[in-house]
Amino acid sequence: MALDLSKIKHVALKEGEYFREETKKVQIVLHHTAGNSSAPATIQMWNNDDRGRIATCIVVSGKGQSAGTHDGEICQCFSSKYWAYHLGIKPEVFKAKGVPYIKIDPIAIGIEICNWGPLTLKGDNKYYNYVDREVPYDQVCELSVPYKGHKFYHAYTDAQIQSVKDLLVYWGNLYKIDLTYNEDIWEVTARALKGTNGVFTHNSYRKDKSDVSPQPKLIEMLKTL
Repeated sequence: MALDLSKIKHVALKEGEYFREETKKVQIVLHHTAGNSSAPATIQMWNNDDRGRIATCIVVSGKGQSAGTHDGEICQCFSSKYWAYHLGIKPEVFKAKGVPYIKIDPIAIGIEICNWGPLTLKGDNKYYNYVDREVPYDQVCELSVPYKGHKFYHAYTDAQIQSVKDLLVYWGNLYKIDLTYNEDIWEVTARALKGTNGVFTHNSYRKDKSDVSPQPKLIEMLKTL
């Protein structure tokens, strides 16, 4: 399915919240928000915070948000030609991998998937996110092997996964980014730190992150690219 650019919702990020500077793109990085299901709300939060120019150009909504958006809807807050900080890599990470420090954020396009991340099982089959809010059972993904200390994660929806696939294919063609799936993207990898052309996750740069999580449906999609 080709990406229908006309269906992308534009929710503007203030110019002071990103760098209006065109840079060569060689990587695409998958994140999840560790927040609620509304992409517009995520972007407005970035507009109102005081963290500086930290954002991704695209956010993908999930299930259960208020009227006006829908599951899998792609919201864009600035052009993929421009950039903002979204990785937060410390220099010692490069040193530990024996890789010279380079600025990755300008060359990496970020996608945020609205998702709570790791869940905790409490009592009689009830699952809670890190702010102690219950997540419905039909939105829980149980991994066969725990990842980053957690076996249960908020599931990426089919619609979100399809939207991410459409974006990857579109940007892969536009920026000549290699979409080949590599197993090392779930841990810190020198390939990512060197600025190697390809698709990565936030885990590829930081061991303290769990976004995105290695859910079977997501991996299956990545392997089809």
